[in-house]
Amino acid sequence: MKAENITGIQHVGIPTNDMEKTLEFYHALGFETAFETINEAADERVVFLKCKNLVVEAYENHKAAGRDGAIDHIALDVLDIEEAFAWVKTLGYEMLDQEINFLPFWEAGVRFFTILGPNHERVEFSQMLK
Repeated sequence: MKAENITGIQHVGIPTNDMEKTLEFYHALGFETAFETINEAADERVVFLKCKNLVVEAYENHKAAGRDGAIDHIALDVLDIEEAFAWVKTLGYEMLDQEINFLPFWEAGVRFFTILGPNHERVEFSQMLK
């Protein structure tokens, strides 16, 4: 597995302290609510906003930094999460997840893991299940 498993950016994760204000802002820019749920494990409201092929994941965690550089993560869409996990582990980067996680988002859920980038950005590898 190499980069050919990555199909593009799946979403950009933005924590918020005020979901309604965030929704108002992105809706005004032309984004539509594509999916909304509660992440029960984190007790957070999560809303995926879509404009054409760009998706923003806003999640209300009540501890967002609220300053420059506050985007939490970039998620890369992958075709095969198991293959991506095995490959990335060989690269020697700091694994923030020691196993592949699952969340019941979208229709069939997502499987993902996260690594730490050189600027302390989190890079998530994510496969939407069908």
